This record gives sequence, C-alpha cells and structure tokens, in this order.
Amino acid sequence: MGSGQGAKRATAERIEEVLTGPLAELGLDVEAVEITPAGKRRVLRVAVDTDGGPTLDDVAAATKVIDRVLESDGPDGAAEVMGELPYTLEVTSRGVDRPLTLPRHWRRNETRLVKIDLADDSTVTGRIGSSDDEAVTVDVDGTERRIPYSDVRKALVQVEFNRKNRDENEKDAD
Repeated sequence: MGSGQGAKRATAERIEEVLTGPLAELGLDVEAVEITPAGKRRVLRVAVDTDGGPTLDDVAAATKVIDRVLESDGPDGAAEVMGELPYTLEVTSRGVDRPLTLPRHWRRNETRLVKIDLADDSTVTGRIGSSDDEAVTVDVDGTERRIPYSDVRKALVQVEFNRKNRDENEKDAD
C-alpha cells in the first residue's frame, strides 16, 4: 500500500463504515466522506442526505453524532480511524453538483430536471418521474422514457431558477 492516497481512501471508507449505523438512526444516509489536508490539520467532510433533503437541524444532529462517535475511546474512535493528526469536521448536505448514482438519489430528486449522459453516447434532458431499484422514468418533452440505471453513464440535476413549486400551482388552480 505504498501510496498515501490508498491509505487516505481506506480511512474515508472506514469512517463511512463507522458512521453509517449511528446516522441511519437519525434517518440520514452517508453520501460521501472526504479527507483533505489543510496545513498541519485535515478537513473531514461528511455529506449526508435524507428524503426531502436534510434540514439545518439534521446537519446539527449529525455533527453531534459524528463528534460523539469519533471522539469515543473505543475501536471506532478518532485515534483509530483518523490517526493522531488534528482535524476539522464539516457536515454538509449532498449538493446538486453530485451525480445521481443510487436509486435513492433518483427518488429524492423526483420532479427535478436532469441531464443524463447515456452509455450509447447520447444525452437526454428531462424531468425525473417515478423510479425503482432498476430504472427511472424521465419525461422528455412530454414523452415518458424508462431508462435503466445500467444505461446511465452520468446524471446531474440541473439548477433551475424561477421554477414555481408544483404544489403551489395546483392550489392556485383550485
């Protein structure tokens, strides 16, 4: 394992493993764990997600749980998984710039606009509809298209400005 990158990755995977259970108790999923050097310290960035997106209270609760788990003296404590160097903890939400890679990502972004690069080198842009463990249905210019995840090379939610909330529009129609 000669490279520092390999050791860093193993540590990030180990931290994710240690945090998954305690954060699941809060209804949160660990989306990403990144460790980056910052001078004589390191920054431990943990991205969390939940249905409907995490609130500030969710992020605060996650921060307390992560601190408690990593500061414990047990085999999963900070010295065990982070080593002796000091670190700064940042807890964030998943963010729209991260690709959709798991079925739950598609479910949590239902009705959002998505750009999908497909395995056949074509690109599809449409609105995310229903999804399951195998595929997603996307509304492409009024036509429903079912796309298996195995055909998706990369998918990113597109940022939309001035999009009215669908629920508000339906209320206005009543």
